Amino acid sequence: SSQCVTLGSRKEEGTEGIIKISPLAKKIAQNEGVNVQQLKGTGPYGRIIKADVLEFLDSGIRTESPEKDTIVEVSNMRQVIAQRLTESKQNVPHFYLTVDCQVDKLISLKNEINSADENNKVTINDLIIKAVAFSMKKFPDINSSWIDNKILKYSNADISIAVALEDGLITPIVKNADKKGILSISKEVKDLVSRARSGKLRPEEFQGGGFTISNLGMFGIKAFSAIINPPQSCIMAVGASKKQPIVMNEKIEIAEIMTVTLSVDHRAVDGALGAKFLNAFKRYIENPVAMFLEYC
Repeated sequence: SSQCVTLGSRKEEGTEGIIKISPLAKKIAQNEGVNVQQLKGTGPYGRIIKADVLEFLDSGIRTESPEKDTIVEVSNMRQVIAQRLTESKQNVPHFYLTVDCQVDKLISLKNEINSADENNKVTINDLIIKAVAFSMKKFPDINSSWIDNKILKYSNADISIAVALEDGLITPIVKNADKKGILSISKEVKDLVSRARSGKLRPEEFQGGGFTISNLGMFGIKAFSAIINPPQSCIMAVGASKKQPIVMNEKIEIAEIMTVTLSVDHRAVDGALGAKFLNAFKRYIENPVAMFLEYC
């Protein structure tokens, strides 16, 4: 074809800025996602012809067309999560308390328990649940909700644990955690998590609870702040433990340190109460035998 297509606009002086390309070459370039600015024309007067486009394609240096963005429909669970957490951040005045806990004794205790019974393995998270439950009993006002300008105080230490699912998050509840032994808690958590991931939890097993624990330590996350799960007043974000140098008895030693951050609803819980609760939790974590002495 002797026809010629020009792309671009003529500059005021000369012909710089004009791209001359034959209709067939233009069509091939468009179909193949080729940027004609990258082509060098070998036709008359520098016109880009079919052979130029084909040679460029053969060279393998073409610029790929950008991938298209997609809109994904979300599940009902994701919609509910989005609504509840948005309401939480908009309506709940969060404040945050962070503390580092030395967990060497906790890890040793876990290992001792597990070596005694190969069939009933406990996790650090199981022990954290126990420590939270005892701390809630020491400071029961933590176990509350702000509802209609009143504070609802819960009598039981019902602790929700955040479990990640493919399309969202669910928080099964360990009820009366302060009254249960560590092996009982461990078995219950394994059962709840398994049924949560297979969609077999009953509503009463994940609706309610007075306190939530969210643990991202298994992903290597050092520290994070979680959004309160309404109508609860607190959520504890647990990070990974890591060996760090610390000063003990005026000497530098290596210890396993775990960072936890407590998100608190300031309407129901003041800063001093949150701090006392977190310090009690830290004492249980750093001296875990105390939990078993109190239970006995």
